[in-house]
Amino acid sequence: MKLETLPPSPAPVANRARRWRAPVIGLLVLGLAGGGWTVMRAKSPAQQGAPAADKPAAKGPDSFELAASDVAAIDAGALSVSLPLSGSLAPVSQATIKAKVSGEVRETTLREGMAVAAGQVLARLDQADLRARAAQQQGLVDEAEARLAMANRNHANSQALLKQNYISQTSFDTTANAVDLARAAVKAAGAQLELARIALNDSVIRAPIGGVVSKRHVQAGEKVAPDMPVYTIVNLAELTLEAQVPTSEIPRVKVGQEVTFKVDGFQRREFAGKVARINPTTEPGSRAMLVYISVPNKDGALLGGMFAKGHITTEKSAVMPLVPVAALREDNGRQVVYKVERGAVVSQPVSLGLRNDDTGYAEVTGGLDQGAQVIVARLDAVKPGARVKLATPAAAPSPAKAGMLASRS
Repeated sequence: MKLETLPPSPAPVANRARRWRAPVIGLLVLGLAGGGWTVMRAKSPAQQGAPAADKPAAKGPDSFELAASDVAAIDAGALSVSLPLSGSLAPVSQATIKAKVSGEVRETTLREGMAVAAGQVLARLDQADLRARAAQQQGLVDEAEARLAMANRNHANSQALLKQNYISQTSFDTTANAVDLARAAVKAAGAQLELARIALNDSVIRAPIGGVVSKRHVQAGEKVAPDMPVYTIVNLAELTLEAQVPTSEIPRVKVGQEVTFKVDGFQRREFAGKVARINPTTEPGSRAMLVYISVPNKDGALLGGMFAKGHITTEKSAVMPLVPVAALREDNGRQVVYKVERGAVVSQPVSLGLRNDDTGYAEVTGGLDQGAQVIVARLDAVKPGARVKLATPAAAPSPAKAGMLASRS
């Protein structure tokens, strides 16, 4: 009988696997439980503190601290209504001196840009012919006077003979008529002599006005004829600004109104003048009228032909409180400002006069006094009734000075 060997049974192996697997699983469960407990314990203080952090603080009354730039103090000044203009400057006194007699120019004493006084010699002409003509006329005068003397003697003799009836009345009248003719000849000769002397005097050309030489038209050695230009002189002591103003704005312009302007090259200097005349007719091809502005120029800074740009002050207010435009607000169709009074914001209605949006000021005719403090910054959270505190005292803004550009509110 044959015996066969059978393979070992697997049951013991499975039993051994179960025996070591159970402790491992137990250890893993214990480890996870311990880690979870540790994490929960770590989070517990933070979770307990979270309600305290999320709990809102108790809300107190509104109180704001305002910077110096947020508040402005009301100051007083004057505003004005103005009309812009521009134009060119021209000298009031300007003369082109012309020769009155013909002759050769002997000398010219001045050149362009040189100052000249009234009566100063500008040029001299050759006087030889003129002197000879004056001497000739003087001889004719002497001859006429001699003829008059002879006629007077003949008339006296005739008068004596007439009394003795030695001559007729007709002869006497003839001698009397001779006297009248001789006297007329003396006058005619004297007039011719005066003309010759005037011509001789005109050979010396003098300045009729004081000023500055603008143009020298002749040189020494040239010949001139009557009415030929010799010199041009301008007087810069007073200039005229000729500016065009639309006809629709002319009713606002009056003689005597103040004008301020600037010119190229003097950007930091402002010049002044007054309206002197208004042209009654419009300029051809435009709907504008010329306004003539008198400009004093004592220091000679302004020159003829310069372009000026400025404005006419057509209306000027008295000194009144001025409020910055930035402080104005609308409230139910009224103009109000937020005024700081005793540490609180107050809505204060105001009445306005002139207003200038360019410079940022408006004239207050009612509702505010000089020295009041108003909020100029746009702070949405600051409302009437809010408590405020000024970091530093509010400084008065640079008030609008007299002559400030403005437009009517």
